[in-house]
Amino acid sequence: MINKLVRDNVPEIIKSSGRIPIYETVKDEDTYVQLLKDKLQEEVVEYLESGQIIELCDVVEVIYALLKAQGMSQSEFEVMRNKKAIANGTFEKKIFLERIR
Repeated sequence: MINKLVRDNVPEIIKSSGRIPIYETVKDEDTYVQLLKDKLQEEVVEYLESGQIIELCDVVEVIYALLKAQGMSQSEFEVMRNKKAIANGTFEKKIFLERIR
């Protein structure tokens, strides 16, 4: 049993292998957003377990879908991300905070 959100071409990929995919299109936007959140968690775990950069492609694809579902463009997100990076910094300096006194 699969029961999860998949990429758009997966049903065709399954058909091309001689199998029959049973699927539906999610109509409810709240359900879709929740399924994307579940998918994000799944993809992050896959990356953490494998350490393979290719898995980050899936993470980013889910993030882009979440942005679109929540009414934000990738360019608007980048502006927001850049503002936060300017205010809080990035992770380039590799700072590991041990504690605060």
